[in-house]
Amino acid sequence: MLDREAATPLSWGNVALAASMLAINVAISGALRLNLEWQIIIAGARCFVQLTVLGLVLERVFSTESAVVVFGMTGILGGLAALEVSEWKAKRTVKGMFWITFVSIFGSAITVGLIGAALAMNFDPPFIASKFIPVMGMLFGNTIVGVTLGMESVLAAVDQRRDAIETMLCFGASRWESLRPIAVEAARTAMIPSITAMSITGLISIPGMMSGQILGGADVMDAARYQQVIVFMISASVALGVVISVNSAAFIVVDGQPQLRPERIVNKANFVTSKSASGSRTPGSTRSGHSIVHLKAWKKPAVVLG
Repeated sequence: MLDREAATPLSWGNVALAASMLAINVAISGALRLNLEWQIIIAGARCFVQLTVLGLVLERVFSTESAVVVFGMTGILGGLAALEVSEWKAKRTVKGMFWITFVSIFGSAITVGLIGAALAMNFDPPFIASKFIPVMGMLFGNTIVGVTLGMESVLAAVDQRRDAIETMLCFGASRWESLRPIAVEAARTAMIPSITAMSITGLISIPGMMSGQILGGADVMDAARYQQVIVFMISASVALGVVISVNSAAFIVVDGQPQLRPERIVNKANFVTSKSASGSRTPGSTRSGHSIVHLKAWKKPAVVLG
């Protein structure tokens, strides 16, 4: 039997020493003129502050057995994840973006998390704070990536393929028929990273949870089994979140009439430019305005293809 020692406690000095390694990133950015110096510094500062606050909060949360506190903390983490996507990560947004991302991320993660904790991880009860919240944190962190990719893909595709969607709608296509190719492509794009990560786990690198358990003195095979369970749960959570977010976003930009509503897409990068340019246009001269008027003028024709 191997002699497994408890993890060595780390001081703030150890953290400061590790943080100093970010000087490598800053030096590379400066040498190559990437203009990422402040982003690196701000990201490092955010990481330090956020993890310190999280640690202080979790010390108190882990000492309680109240389901209300556990699910309340989980809801806060889900809300912060939705805020991260809707306000900072998303290049394009739609009305209700926060609530779409919240339902997608929190709904999928809490469903998979409860099932996995109760049946796959044998937590009794499933919402043990010291175990359930870290698991939910991993699910949230990975589901964010899938939801962000999925929504960006579907909104970009709708923005770029307006003519094709309008043509299909004019010839009697239903809401889903006009959106299905875009939604399928967006879902595939968003799910590929989690599938790729699942296929290379344990081959190229030791995953984070497994590494943490091994450093904490856990049995290696127990750590491997826990990591396998987490990877499968992450993949399921990402898939659910992607399906919910992609279809929700798609159904917002094509309404129930069905009509294409491209004006509901806000491109953050071009928001200021678009706002200033719109003042010089006459009413109805924009592409989206023309498209809507054009579609309203059409009745669904009885076309027989054969």
